[in-house]
Amino acid sequence: MSETLNAYIVDVATGEVTERPFTDSEMANHETMKAEFELRQAQADAKATARTSALAKLKALGLTQAEISAL
Repeated sequence: MSETLNAYIVDVATGEVTERPFTDSEMANHETMKAEFELRQAQADAKATARTSALAKLKALGLTQAEISAL
């Protein structure tokens, strides 16, 4: 299912707003940017999960919060 996106062109001199559907090129660019965002978000989530796991393991080894913070 493809979503319909619109571009809005504003003439600042007159205040006139024109609305038109995205071109194929704009739609492809949008999809590329969306995929890049989702990849970066997944990477950030994985990094946060790994950090939380590492901190829990350090605590399980008996390190204090001060010792963990010093690392």
